[in-house]
Amino acid sequence: MKLYEKTAAELSDMLRAKECSAVELCKDIIERTNAVEDKVGACVTRCEDALQKAEAVDKAFAEGKELHPLAGIPIGIKDNISTKGIRTTCASKMLENYVPPYNATVMNKVESANMIVTGKLNMDEFAMGSSTETSYIKKTHNPHNLDCVPGGSSGGSAACVAAGEAIVSLGSDTGGSIRQPSALCGTVGLKPTYGSVSRYGLVAFASSLDQIGPIGKSVKDVSMLYDLICGHDKMDATSAYREYPGTFVGLNNDVKGLCIGVPKEYFGEGIDSYVKESVFNAIKLLESNGAIVKEISLPSTEYAVNTYYIIASAEASSNLARFDGVKYGFRAKEYDGLIDMYQKTRSEGFGDEVKRRIMLGTFVLSSGFYDAYYKKAKLVQRKIAQEFSQAFKECDVIITPTYPTPAFKIGENIDDPLKMYSGDICTVTVNIAGLPAISVPCGKTESGLPLGMQMIGAKFAEQTILNTAYAYETLCGGFSCIPDTL
Repeated sequence: MKLYEKTAAELSDMLRAKECSAVELCKDIIERTNAVEDKVGACVTRCEDALQKAEAVDKAFAEGKELHPLAGIPIGIKDNISTKGIRTTCASKMLENYVPPYNATVMNKVESANMIVTGKLNMDEFAMGSSTETSYIKKTHNPHNLDCVPGGSSGGSAACVAAGEAIVSLGSDTGGSIRQPSALCGTVGLKPTYGSVSRYGLVAFASSLDQIGPIGKSVKDVSMLYDLICGHDKMDATSAYREYPGTFVGLNNDVKGLCIGVPKEYFGEGIDSYVKESVFNAIKLLESNGAIVKEISLPSTEYAVNTYYIIASAEASSNLARFDGVKYGFRAKEYDGLIDMYQKTRSEGFGDEVKRRIMLGTFVLSSGFYDAYYKKAKLVQRKIAQEFSQAFKECDVIITPTYPTPAFKIGENIDDPLKMYSGDICTVTVNIAGLPAISVPCGKTESGLPLGMQMIGAKFAEQTILNTAYAYETLCGGFSCIPDTL
């Protein structure tokens, strides 16, 4: 039995029915990782105590203890989420040997549920990139075609689930970094509402945009994991203080009367014909089962990529100022005085993409350019949020492509930053407006590369988008993200 192919929801039931044990499941994941990791390259650090923790879960089950539904489920963690005693590198030379002395809030919740952490996962350096090619540690490959990128920045988080190296994973999403790799790897990825999941312990890229979220093989999987990690946290000043009713118990697949908004700006020039056709076919399937489809307009979308990169880079230049070689992390070996140490440490410790964004961010925040760039970007951010707010007065959920194209070849776009940035057009608006969105598989190209559809909801409307995604998943017969050829 290939347990690694099962969903978290299926395995949760199997563990309780004693159809498998946590140790058997953990061993299956370890064996699978040993078999495919050299090809995929999703993992940065493997957790050697995984089997020991699985044994403790089996013992608790045998003693009749009531455990969380996700107890015993193997999970991978993006390498920018602090894990006490486990190396957390952000895929950067700057933090290559950093071992955090504390857990992120989400990690405390994962451990309290007795999930089995199998490893830390590769990513673009400091979450800056869309292909996981900016990682200092290694290259990650798309399990569906090893010559292609898995997406980014949470490429390792999506690839490990798609390859069967974990059942679910956690990623972070600043401008699409959970949804885009989920689309390219054929997994389900949820970017929650900003403030609904604590960012305490997430190494900051752009603090007003970053959000931790789940990746899984099914809508049920991400719903279960979201329910575990969401909630107010006094350690995070941006954490929303509100009630969080469980989404898993509220899942239903009835879309009768659901109004779907289809924004014309997301289906224009630059969107691959395969992607358009697949998303429209999915919308028609929902419509044929009772949903109401309505064309809408979000006119400020054309300014979204520029707005995003100004705001994100400005915040990155501030957040990454702490990596100076003084307190912790990498320090240049040869330098002449303090200033030279700063310069050489940052020049040697950061990769090209990180340095590019730090310089851009410092520029837009500098005297004489602040009003022209950063202030204007913040005004456009407000305009984009207002347009979404108005759209949700007319519809319940907005459906778009997740990414304009299928996965591209490794090395194809890495030397063209503007081309890479422009691919974020479908996802960055969600972060700019602080909204929840989910990406679900909606088809494949002739060569077998997955395509993704994005469902966007109003603030804290996770239940609505999860229900819509679950309805589509039910209608199309479920998602199968693990390729037979790997």
